[in-house]
Amino acid sequence: MKNKRVLVTGGAGFIGSHLVKQLLASGAKVSVIVKYNSIIDNIRLSSIWEEINVYEADLRNIDSLRQFKDMIFDYIFHLAAYNHVGDSFLHYNEALQSNTIATANLMEFLPSFGTFLYMSSSEVYGYQQIVPFREDSLPNPISPYAVGKYGGELFAKMKRLQTGAAIVCVRPFNTFGPYQSERAVIPELIIKCLRGHLVKTTKGLQTREFNYVDDIVGGLITAIQNHQITEEVINLGSNKEISIVELVKEIHSETNSSSPLEIGALEGRPTEIPRMSADSSLARKKLMWKPKIPFVKGLRKTIDWYRKYIDLYYQSSSSLNQL
Repeated sequence: MKNKRVLVTGGAGFIGSHLVKQLLASGAKVSVIVKYNSIIDNIRLSSIWEEINVYEADLRNIDSLRQFKDMIFDYIFHLAAYNHVGDSFLHYNEALQSNTIATANLMEFLPSFGTFLYMSSSEVYGYQQIVPFREDSLPNPISPYAVGKYGGELFAKMKRLQTGAAIVCVRPFNTFGPYQSERAVIPELIIKCLRGHLVKTTKGLQTREFNYVDDIVGGLITAIQNHQITEEVINLGSNKEISIVELVKEIHSETNSSSPLEIGALEGRPTEIPRMSADSSLARKKLMWKPKIPFVKGLRKTIDWYRKYIDLYYQSSSSLNQL
């Protein structure tokens, strides 16, 4: 990536911020699109804020994309999205606008690029008879979030056929690591366990796979640099399932938590997908990529980070709160 001109949308997000840091470390010239050009609103990028080009834009508004009309990028990573599955039922319009319309706007109004990567989601699979999920399975999205992400996929596919542009689509499976919002299940559980708070869950029989963020970022970079851009969408995942109840117990144990556990105290979501796991054989074949960091190792690294996070954000004595 040395000296390559790279644009990252959603670069201040969880996965995006890790991607931006890895791109910088490889010598790329990185530009990032954010909603607000303010370091306090993009705290994940604070350590590298002076090393990147920051552009304020709302991808749902095509007027804000006109500032890019004379720019050329070697690579574009499109990660910006409305990203909460459960809340998308309440905010379906925002989810659809952010995940489909914004993607269409970006592809239509952005200037020349070498290769464009659209980051979709494993959620587009929805209910499937065959697990692990294969890329040739018919998507069956069951949330506004997933519908929006699949809409972005379809537009990317159409644009590739229409123009012959180098556009690649990937479907990462569940990702975790430092800087993830506590609205996601792993950081939510870690924070509650570290603070000794009550943990209430459903029966937790549904399974998911969880991939450490550095592995997924590596997959994104590998996919966009692939010299034989495939028309197939590609899963990024480990094919290693864990039930949510096992996840809760693992985090409880690794944090040496005193938190009381009430497993089965909550009702399950009516649209819960019972099993989610990636058939990652295509990524191994086409990209020569596979995850390298075992789940427990990644979990311990994440727990260590959240110990510091809690000290900084939750303690009244921390420097952040001395105002």
